[in-house]
Amino acid sequence: MSTATSVPSSQGKTELQQLAADVVEKALQAGAAEAEAVIRELNPGATSLHGHYGEGVQRAQSYEAMVEEMMGSVRAGKRTVAAFYGHPGVFAFPSHESVRRARREGYLALMLPGVSAEDCLFADLGVDPAVNGCQSYEATDFLIHDRIIDTASQLVLWQVGVVGDWTYRGNGYDLRAFPMLLARLQGLYGPWHEVTLYEAPLFPGVSPVITRIALGYLSSDYVNAGTTMYVPPGRAASVNQTIAAAMGIPKGGSMGIAK
Repeated sequence: MSTATSVPSSQGKTELQQLAADVVEKALQAGAAEAEAVIRELNPGATSLHGHYGEGVQRAQSYEAMVEEMMGSVRAGKRTVAAFYGHPGVFAFPSHESVRRARREGYLALMLPGVSAEDCLFADLGVDPAVNGCQSYEATDFLIHDRIIDTASQLVLWQVGVVGDWTYRGNGYDLRAFPMLLARLQGLYGPWHEVTLYEAPLFPGVSPVITRIALGYLSSDYVNAGTTMYVPPGRAASVNQTIAAAMGIPKGGSMGIAK
């Protein structure tokens, strides 16, 4: 039986070798030459999915082409591995859809976890999603669905550098929607609330890019396609003292949870 597997490109060499795939498809970020070299060393026949992107082409169209290329390999009876940067299941439609489609067609398919940009953010910024909770949205989704935000909780906004643009653009995205994002955030937190713009390192030994700036000073000049925005709480969380007392938590206590 043919199999399909989605793995992070950071997966150890031994683990990748054990997969012994007939075909390795890779969807790496542009410039990830080191990871591509490792993959080609393991399998010289590896092909790239990046060619399905086209300037100004809807990303959904490119993703469908990637899925069909992977599925074409599986349907041809080949053991197929797709390597994605970061976590293959985080902000990666082709990986999820190829696994779903393969399983529906009766093939064995699985996904192996990796380290996402959000995982790196928690470590590099020294923040814990369990302290006051953490909300996580794609920037365009955050705007068009008018999400209800708890400003006493942390907020992570993905892909702020492509907000409002559904196409692929190799030389910068159309960010006419960025002022709308800023207006929404300033309406929630005020113009002087400091946020962090974060870009996770792609490889060990490389430092992250971290920029702290007040919302009132922020513009689209500070972001790119790899930027994630971290917004700390804007107010203290309230405590339901009746419920806290019923649970045996003393007034002012937190049971290890931030107040």
